[in-house]
Amino acid sequence: MTQQTPSAAGLHRRVVAISIGAALGGFLFGFDSSVINGAVDSIQGKFELSDGFTGFAVAAALLGCAVGAWFAGSIANRYGRIRVMVLSAILFLISAFGSGLAFGVWDLIAWRVIGGLAIGAASVIAPAYIAEVSPSEFRGRLGSLQQMAIVLGIFAALLSDQLLAGWADGADQELWLGLAAWRWMFLAAAIPAVVYGVAALRLPESPRYLVSKHHDDEAAEVLREYTGMEDPHSKIAEIRASLGTQDKFSMADLKGHALGLHPIVWTGILLSVFQQFVGINVIFYYSTTLWKSVGFDEDQAFLTSTITSVTNIVVTIVAIMLVDRIGRRLLLLIGSTGMTIALGMMALAFANATVDSAGDAQLDGAWGTVALVCANLFVVFFGATWGPVVWVLLGEMFPNKIRASALAVAAAAQWVANWAITVSFPGFASIGLTFAYGFYASMALLSLLFVYFRVPETKGMELEAMDADVKVHRGRFVRETLGPNATV
Repeated sequence: MTQQTPSAAGLHRRVVAISIGAALGGFLFGFDSSVINGAVDSIQGKFELSDGFTGFAVAAALLGCAVGAWFAGSIANRYGRIRVMVLSAILFLISAFGSGLAFGVWDLIAWRVIGGLAIGAASVIAPAYIAEVSPSEFRGRLGSLQQMAIVLGIFAALLSDQLLAGWADGADQELWLGLAAWRWMFLAAAIPAVVYGVAALRLPESPRYLVSKHHDDEAAEVLREYTGMEDPHSKIAEIRASLGTQDKFSMADLKGHALGLHPIVWTGILLSVFQQFVGINVIFYYSTTLWKSVGFDEDQAFLTSTITSVTNIVVTIVAIMLVDRIGRRLLLLIGSTGMTIALGMMALAFANATVDSAGDAQLDGAWGTVALVCANLFVVFFGATWGPVVWVLLGEMFPNKIRASALAVAAAAQWVANWAITVSFPGFASIGLTFAYGFYASMALLSLLFVYFRVPETKGMELEAMDADVKVHRGRFVRETLGPNATV
């Protein structure tokens, strides 16, 4: 049996430290994907874009995210988790300077797509790495650091956008070196990109990856130093058994009898899709524009967006406290229920909006307050449940031999869904915000049913115990729910 050294508490702090280092990719993920929030209107005016093309420009980075996520698993399997992090940091840096100095809309889109490649890769590698270095009893909390980093990145992006626009008296006004404030919003991403790259170079490689490459001595050293195992060789034997006899892993390993993929891979894909189809990124990508449309001036809209982001940070802390105590499934069920109610109330609020002569919706009386409160309640339920828990599950629910590849497919699906929701919002809004939020509410309701019937509980399970056969997961769920004599 594996034992811990007397300094186990200190060693756990080391696990926390390297998990935070890996999660810095999530910070850039949140920062880069939300920094465009304060620049949307300025970009539209600068390049004279239609509403539809503005939506495409905003969502362009998400296509890069899907591509980056898709290939990240294969690259990580071949070259290691750390090299993928360093590559992501370099791409982030290139995108920051390219976007800030863009001379045309197509130029800007190209640089944003490059940034998307980095975001996609980071979205895969951080949860995989954290799951692979974490002791099972802490894995949920450490895995939630990815979401904490994302929401901190969102907050930092919104806050820096607000400050830069305030210093220049408007996002489209000149700030420093002859550049408009909206350009500096993109350039600011260079700072966390450098920090992430430096941090990644100081992280140990994942012991699961090292074992897959037959570097058992290095894996043993990582396990001993960062998890406190006095005799890590029994764990290495478990890891090797879970990997099987393969030396190389590819997307072909994901094949199964359920529409071409293992059922557990489909579960990961649908978790990812539902996380986006509830419309969370509409709140963050379009929040400033949204609140301006209902009567807030630019400063008030920025402030409201920032308050929403702070709320997201606070409730993510709640999730970190609960995920290893009450489990993943219960948190998801609570979140789906709360999001359904909050989104339904937002749809009702906008059903009572009036439209001015310019065609803009105006929320009169108490309905503005209802919309604002429900938007933040939606963020509360999402941030405390679906935001962090999906990343935790994606990092831990797949078997060792397919984890990186399966996570890559699920994350790519998430980014495609993110793109579809983001690019469709202007069209949905043209039909009416009641329709838009009604759609998101229906997706939240469907997510409740999906979790109840299809998502397994993974709390406390060792990664080596994860099985690719969904019958194992479903059987465990059925027995826990209906009793030990129930059949699958």
